[in-house]
Amino acid sequence: MARKRYLKKTPLMEARELFLEAVAGIRLEDETVDVGQALHRITAEPVFARISSPHYHGSAMDGICVRAEDTFGATEFSPRRLQLLADEARAEGCFAYLDTGQPLPAWADAVIMIEKVRDAGEGAVSIDEAATPWQNVRLVGEDVVATELLLPRNHRLRPYDLGAVLAAGHTILRVKARPRVAIIPTGDEITAPGEGARPGEIIDFNSTVLAAMVAECGGAAETLTAVPDDPALLKRALVDAVESHHLVALIAGSSAGEHDFTAEVIDGAGRLLVHGIDVMPGKPAVLGVVGGKPVIGIPGYPVSAIVIAREILQPALQEMLGAGTAPAARIRAMTPRKIPSRLGLEEFVRVTLGRVEDRLMAVPLARGAGVITTMVRADGFLRIPGTVEGINAGEEVDIELLRSPEEVERTVLCTGSHDLSISVLEDQLKRRDPRLKVATANVGSLGGLHSIRRGETHMAGTHLLDPATGDYNVPDIRRVLPDVPVVLVHCVRRSQGLLAPRGNPMGLSGVGDLGRGDLRFVNRQPGSGTRVLLDYQLGRLGIDAGAIQGYDHEEFTHMAVAVAVASGLADTGLGIRSAADALGLDFIPVGDEQYDLLLLRSFYESPTGATLLEVLRSEEFKLAMQSLGGYDTGATGEVLYEQG
Repeated sequence: MARKRYLKKTPLMEARELFLEAVAGIRLEDETVDVGQALHRITAEPVFARISSPHYHGSAMDGICVRAEDTFGATEFSPRRLQLLADEARAEGCFAYLDTGQPLPAWADAVIMIEKVRDAGEGAVSIDEAATPWQNVRLVGEDVVATELLLPRNHRLRPYDLGAVLAAGHTILRVKARPRVAIIPTGDEITAPGEGARPGEIIDFNSTVLAAMVAECGGAAETLTAVPDDPALLKRALVDAVESHHLVALIAGSSAGEHDFTAEVIDGAGRLLVHGIDVMPGKPAVLGVVGGKPVIGIPGYPVSAIVIAREILQPALQEMLGAGTAPAARIRAMTPRKIPSRLGLEEFVRVTLGRVEDRLMAVPLARGAGVITTMVRADGFLRIPGTVEGINAGEEVDIELLRSPEEVERTVLCTGSHDLSISVLEDQLKRRDPRLKVATANVGSLGGLHSIRRGETHMAGTHLLDPATGDYNVPDIRRVLPDVPVVLVHCVRRSQGLLAPRGNPMGLSGVGDLGRGDLRFVNRQPGSGTRVLLDYQLGRLGIDAGAIQGYDHEEFTHMAVAVAVASGLADTGLGIRSAADALGLDFIPVGDEQYDLLLLRSFYESPTGATLLEVLRSEEFKLAMQSLGGYDTGATGEVLYEQG
């Protein structure tokens, strides 16, 4: 038989992209699993809280529950005496014992820790420090509020995620099915572990290593019966495996030797993409597509197999799951001696790391592709590009860590005013590109503008009304950010109004009712667009803010305002319709307002910014917002103002 030659050695990055294109057509099924069995699975849909957590006002510590007003004036020199409660109808001046986590009785609004309570005899206690309302109390929704987004789709579930979804009322989750990977060891010399090995026989440990690497990425590996060096048998095994698996990995037979048939079998059964990759170890790898399924020929040497699995197989599985490929963590280190390398091949040199005084040293290990124990010892890879002939002694280099890798997150920072559209935007963004996420900080519209000015965020949510002109956002942008290059993009118009318990028991009809004096109000923080709108309306109506009970009771999100009303902490607050709908509250409209996104120009012009704007302008995003109620997306995505 004529000796085979590599068709063409392909650069590693190009080979990976070709294989990921083949993987892109694979669609995994969704399945339902118990939360307790969902660790490390990938969410198939966003997870929203079904109930608030906690779902009742509860004691945050062991102590006594009281009416805060009964303790006012208590001092060390003038203690207050409280009597053990006998009748809830007559709770004035009384107390009851509570342990941590127990629900607070309806008559009580504060907890005093037991260490600050003195026994006064005959069922009475004395205290020498006044309690403030709701001190030492875990309020309804302190952790999470019903209908809030807990987890986006394409999220890998961690242990604490499971606790959060259980606390929020879920017992099952929809997750992506595990990609099924068939591993086919090949070669006349292969013997199964535990069967002993005569000279010339090789224990098949590569299959176990690859199966573990598949599982590490969330896949389900099945190691099939080893196939001898027979092209017909190998083709039959490959075609059969493709029928019932998402991806097939053939171990060994990928080089150019007399008994290496992997490339010709893949070429004969389907389409050969790559035979030979410019990387060492791992050069003989083979990539192809058979029956519409990706197939990878893994070199037989164990370190070569690991490198190809790390660089191509694992990214392919992550692409299938939509979880994104987590780049390996890197650290700078110094090489104590010269490390030669071959031009034309990107080399992965295994190293151990150690700190000598103030320098981190990278000591190279044996470089043979068959020395698997070097992988056990290695702390990282030193990747030497194919364009250089090695690394000089004393040179500082990047090391790709193996011991403690960290995800390098591609995060979009959004600081400013809170709106549910940001959660929807994140979900839609994760659908478009699973590697992206949005991290929010709710500091109000004006706080968002200042964050932009200081270069602390990519974008800010803002809905600042200028009372003088009636315009939104642009006047404040010009005032706060006169020299900062920014772009203002319209997000949504939304309805603002008074939130009230179901049935509107206080008979609210508008902002003018806040001047009645009998309402407990919950406000937003200074600098928020909602606070600006409220103050504008109060000024227009001639209502003194100081006369409003609860004007200084401030929350940082619309959902927090809604929770305060829903749980009885307040009679009303100003918020958006979707927050009222989420918690079953009545909504008394005050007016529509403009909620926009202010982007740094550098972010606006970046690829990530472009992707975000594509999602913002998509029909999927608009339909999702319209389904929440109280939103108008007619002008969503329009550029309203540019500066710099």
